[in-house]
Amino acid sequence: MMLPISRREMLGISGFGLGQLAVADLLGTGRLPGAELSSRTSVPVHGNLRPRITHFPGKAKAVIQLIQNGGPSQMDLFDPKPMLSKLAGKPHPDGVEIHQPNNVNALLPSPLKFGKYGECGMDVSEALPHTARIVDDLCFIRSMHTEHNNHLEGLNMLLTCKIFPGRPVMGAWISYALGTVNQNLPAYVVLRDPDGYTVGGQQLWANAYLPALYQGVEFSTRGAPIHHLNPANPLPAGVQRANLDFLQELNAAHVSGRPGETELESRIENFELAARMQLEAPRVLDLSSETKTTQKLYGLDNPKTAKYGTRCLMARRLVEAGVRFVQVTTSPGQPWDHHKDIQDGMSKIAVETDQGAAALITDLNERGLLDSTIVMWAGEFGRLPTTQNGLGRDHNRNAFTIWFAGGGFQPGLLYGETDEFGYKSVVDRVSVADMIATVCHQMGLDHKRVQFPHNGRLETPSDVTVTGAKVVGDLLTNQVTQA
Repeated sequence: MMLPISRREMLGISGFGLGQLAVADLLGTGRLPGAELSSRTSVPVHGNLRPRITHFPGKAKAVIQLIQNGGPSQMDLFDPKPMLSKLAGKPHPDGVEIHQPNNVNALLPSPLKFGKYGECGMDVSEALPHTARIVDDLCFIRSMHTEHNNHLEGLNMLLTCKIFPGRPVMGAWISYALGTVNQNLPAYVVLRDPDGYTVGGQQLWANAYLPALYQGVEFSTRGAPIHHLNPANPLPAGVQRANLDFLQELNAAHVSGRPGETELESRIENFELAARMQLEAPRVLDLSSETKTTQKLYGLDNPKTAKYGTRCLMARRLVEAGVRFVQVTTSPGQPWDHHKDIQDGMSKIAVETDQGAAALITDLNERGLLDSTIVMWAGEFGRLPTTQNGLGRDHNRNAFTIWFAGGGFQPGLLYGETDEFGYKSVVDRVSVADMIATVCHQMGLDHKRVQFPHNGRLETPSDVTVTGAKVVGDLLTNQVTQA
């Protein structure tokens, strides 16, 4: 069939955007995403979001990933070191890696006070009073280590097992492996600060060489949840139906001559998903239906905590509605990056994020969702025990603390140790690849068997052939010995 105009020209002159094309499904196509062959257009589709069968029964069904951009300081939050006070101002006996200007090999005590909390006796600083109250629900890993001291490379490593871009992030891998329960919402949703991106931007939810269907979908936490979803000037139903039918024919003709173009196929899939989202997403993200008590729990009544609390509450509602993976980021930039003033800088970002994160755990627990939801709190690396600019700390790839909750991670567990200065992890060390392998296991996935062919090799979420990643069974209630 010879078309008188190109598909691109037709889209341009008709004024149709994603939202207008998307309403086709609402007007009666009745198609599910990922059908191997479309019943209406015979468009072959690469991949789908239908729920998959797991390799074995998983403890968890969903993941909420709380990314703490900037590198939270382990010895000022979760890993107090008395030797820093005892030897304050003296050099680290073995020296430390110096990366930034004004970094001096002089040990810096924490300016923050610590207390022991919960039956587990976890150490938490005064910066995180809300987290301190829920430590018995959390699984702390004090012995994390990574491979780079720069922010972007560290974030890439945390999410993909490689310091350079070009690999899919954890959320994309899990979406690819498991699909999603709710076919009216994406498998992987990103909730970022509406005022801007953190360091790395959209790279933090990239699908890389996986089909584009599995990348993170940004939802806004201010105004309309999804930009450009609804047409600015709706047309009468009959007119729009005819136009959309014709555009679907153009799509079919366009893609039929381009087999294997996954981005094109995924784009058509996303059009249809967008159509279904027009009804589902506004309902799921309407926080006005939450009680005043719940809104206060997340800090929505306080300007300092409201934005992050809103994202955490939306994350709960999304997993409750069947979304597989939700990523929540902090305020723009790298707000945990405290080179000049640990105490003042940390107080700002800690106040912003502490209440919402703790409320999320409490709320999931009260609703019976925590057992089936993994919550992960992590930055890209830790900080040095020595001083920079007199009051701050430089980056440290050798040790940092993260925590998990729910999804079969042992509550109230303190795992691993760092040396007496908090510089290096020394006992029960956990790599980023081990962490990703363990999350996959809790989702019912063997990280070695989740594979995608790329450049002549079978890639895996943990890059197992390079990293030798293993599941850390001691972190789990369902103790495992699987490698």
